[in-house]
Amino acid sequence: MREPLSGHVWVTGANGQVGRALLQQVPASVQAVALRRDNADLQDLRWIPAVEQESPPALILHVGAYTAVDRAEADREAAWLVNVEATRALGECAARHSAPLVYVSTDYVFPGDRPTPWSPDDATQPLGWYGETKWQGERALRAIEGLHCAVVRTSWVYDAQGQNFVRTMLRLMATRDSIGVVSDQFGTPTSARDLASFLWHVAQVRATGIFHYANAGSASWYDFAVAIYEEAKALGMLNRPVEIRPITTSEYPTPARRPSFSVLNRASAWELAGKVSPHWRVSLREVLRDIQLSGCP
Repeated sequence: MREPLSGHVWVTGANGQVGRALLQQVPASVQAVALRRDNADLQDLRWIPAVEQESPPALILHVGAYTAVDRAEADREAAWLVNVEATRALGECAARHSAPLVYVSTDYVFPGDRPTPWSPDDATQPLGWYGETKWQGERALRAIEGLHCAVVRTSWVYDAQGQNFVRTMLRLMATRDSIGVVSDQFGTPTSARDLASFLWHVAQVRATGIFHYANAGSASWYDFAVAIYEEAKALGMLNRPVEIRPITTSEYPTPARRPSFSVLNRASAWELAGKVSPHWRVSLREVLRDIQLSGCP
């Protein structure tokens, strides 16, 4: 039986969806070091030596990232600094302290050109700059000698707070009579809370390698939007009819190309966790209840 986690645990992106979820689940045996943009800007890494001296890491949960998929196409330098250079620097810091590092990556490292789930050992081929920088971040970590590292790829993350598809849809459904949503891109909506729980488990068992974690099931963006409407209506959060229209990717052009099928094969992650993750619709219902309780759609 392994000893429980202890010492300082760095959590990058602590003000983001997954970072907040991680901080809500901190084990009693560790001291979380919340690294946010205001005290640990991933585009300016001069803060690392001071934090390293004051709170030497026993573990780094690197969930901070440049995640603006479309903006990354034009803002390439910033995306590279955050997703590659900062990742490399944090990996080197972890290696100096013999601390494990858990890195969250993305389904967008795959081209999505086949209708079967992507396994951790499948060849990568990002279609956009965001996916490319996350893939290069993975490569940068693998090149660091002596680093004890786990990469967790995930997809379509959302939470009760922050900017995400669920909250965007709720705002639109409250004001529009008709919404067009892409129906030919498939993946798996994933609750930040469920992902955070798995990340803590990966850290606790000192796992290494690449894992694919997402909620169970799959959906198109259109399916996801319909479920948001149905579940929100059942909870009394919406009381007006809204038409949700399926549209094609070509009808909704974006600066970044996205994979048409990025469902992940989660078997190894579920085996490591000893359980299958909740179905995405079950977790969606829980997040909607949280939004309802907060009174802030």
